[in-house]
Amino acid sequence: MSTAPPPVPTTTQAPQPEEVRVYQHSPLYYWWPVWLVAFIMGGMTYLDGGRAVIVPPGTEVVRNPVVQVKGPQGEGKIFEARDVIILPKDERLPTKAGTDQPEEPRLHMARSKNLGVIFSILLLLTILITNVSVRGVWSIVVIVTIVLLVVLFALFDWWATIAEWFYLLRIHINAAGYLFIGVVLFILWAVNFYVFDRRTYLIFTTGQLRVREAVGQGEKVFDTTNMVFHKQQNDFFRHWIWGLGAGDLEIITAKGERFEWHNVPFVGHKVRKIEDLIKTREVV
Repeated sequence: MSTAPPPVPTTTQAPQPEEVRVYQHSPLYYWWPVWLVAFIMGGMTYLDGGRAVIVPPGTEVVRNPVVQVKGPQGEGKIFEARDVIILPKDERLPTKAGTDQPEEPRLHMARSKNLGVIFSILLLLTILITNVSVRGVWSIVVIVTIVLLVVLFALFDWWATIAEWFYLLRIHINAAGYLFIGVVLFILWAVNFYVFDRRTYLIFTTGQLRVREAVGQGEKVFDTTNMVFHKQQNDFFRHWIWGLGAGDLEIITAKGERFEWHNVPFVGHKVRKIEDLIKTREVV
């Protein structure tokens, strides 16, 4: 007579409780368009192929004089009509280190002035938007005012005059300038976003909120029962355009304690996940 072997006990690992982490960020969060456009402009400037030459005051540009140049293979000398730059008497171009030979043009500079103008306007707008808050009704007022000015300028045909002003405005930044600004700003932005800003947080789990308000401070734990949330996305330019859906989050616990978390990315999506999570209770 045979007997069946006893069943082998099996262990199942309980699923990890779901959690939603919320981080707040400094105003540097909204500077991502500046480093991104700096990289783009730097690449476009390099691909343009233009070079800049630094010359002293009084330099003349002469069209098509006959000058002696190197031959096609770099051998011998021939005479051709070329555009030339003539420096004032007793002035010299920058020379190579340790020699008397003029330095070859090495500064990568785009021939179009539009790159520098666009980057400068974006930089000034970012400074304005990150330091001046236009909330609520004022956002609507500003948008309506901009639309009215656009229509008004079109009716009076002022856009041609403004375009002429911008034509006279020439801003050139070399490729290294764009890349220096872009790299330094990106490093500052990334370190702030991924390191420093993550030292303080809100962590929502099923029925529970853990809060760390300052670096080195311990966590505070709260029950999510009767907890109130306020989402603020009333700054159109900062939250919706530069922030891509960021906003501020205010939390009030059942005991009346208040927490304000600023510049939260995708705050609307975060709030929906939190609301779904705190409605759920663990069932044993």
